[in-house]
Amino acid sequence: MLCSLPLARLLAIALRTLVDDLHVRLRERGWLDVRPSFGFVLLAVRDQPTTATELATLMGTTKQATSKLIEAMMDAGYVERAGSGTDGRRRPVRITRRGTELLVAVEEIYRELEAGWATVIGRSALDSLRGDLTRVLTQGGETTLPAVRPPA
Repeated sequence: MLCSLPLARLLAIALRTLVDDLHVRLRERGWLDVRPSFGFVLLAVRDQPTTATELATLMGTTKQATSKLIEAMMDAGYVERAGSGTDGRRRPVRITRRGTELLVAVEEIYRELEAGWATVIGRSALDSLRGDLTRVLTQGGETTLPAVRPPA
């Protein structure tokens, strides 16, 4: 029976479905060069420049793989390297205007996808689900959610 599936499996399927639907809608809106991994980098650098080493640690990948991803994102105009001012070897990655515009589009699409879920389960159930997940993820008195990481 479907209701007896482990919660981890249901959450993984839900995440995969949301990400797949997001990328279909992004392509429909002209964002043709966006890879799913771009989102993890953009979220990490949205609020402050972050080094390739820090991004590699966050994403659980090698620095070399992360550097290739950053280069692809720079070529597409989503991020750029920033000078550190004091240490010429440390060149953090920061989001560009185009990267910010992509995040705005992503958040708009996620609102649309959530509205679809609300049609199926009801707005109050969706709000309850969001609240319950937030409580579980911040148990122990945490005031912030863990960083978003790609699946291992």
